[in-house]
Amino acid sequence: MFTRSASRKRRPAASAPVYLNVYDLTPMNGYAYWLGLGVYHSGVQVHGVEYAYGAHEHPTTGIFEGEPRQCPGFAFRKAILIGRTDLGSREVRALMADMAADYSGDTYNLISKNCNHFCDDACLRLTGNHIPKWVNRLAKIGFLCKCVLPVRVAAVRKRGAEEAKRGVDADMRRLRSNSARFPPEGAATPPSNISKPEVTISSRCTGARRLRRSASLSSSSSSLC
Repeated sequence: MFTRSASRKRRPAASAPVYLNVYDLTPMNGYAYWLGLGVYHSGVQVHGVEYAYGAHEHPTTGIFEGEPRQCPGFAFRKAILIGRTDLGSREVRALMADMAADYSGDTYNLISKNCNHFCDDACLRLTGNHIPKWVNRLAKIGFLCKCVLPVRVAAVRKRGAEEAKRGVDADMRRLRSNSARFPPEGAATPPSNISKPEVTISSRCTGARRLRRSASLSSSSSSLC
């Protein structure tokens, strides 16, 4: 009989696969994909849950979870096996909670911190591997041109602010004009510089009219007689 060795090595815990789920943001990706370009959204799938990162206006986490390969608003393209992780589902959730401070919704940036940046960071922590470069290549191209992009954006924002200010000033002038023309009920009417015409009837004119009237009456009575 053979006895089991007490020094036999323990089998490692079963690891879980980590996938990168890639989505199309525009139908043009059908052509740009073959050129190594395109605009993509991505999420990290592990233990049957997909984790992704999005933007909002609050200083809270932008990391959210959902059904794998079912992110609403995007067209699923493909799933890429990045590697495997020894972390359990609870440990993965704890990892996402730790990453929440670095990925708040109001710090989302299309060029420097987007959903693909988050997925690359998460995959690196889970498996030690990066995501494919083509998934976020367009953001890297934009990063090289950032010296040009902000200037144009700032110019457009400044022009829009000036136009909005002019519109507000015009509206205020219009409101002031309307309020001057139509004062509210019960308000005292301000004195006007325009004098109203006065109608005066002299006594001479009144006497003349009386004489003409009596003459006409006398003539009519004589004709009747």
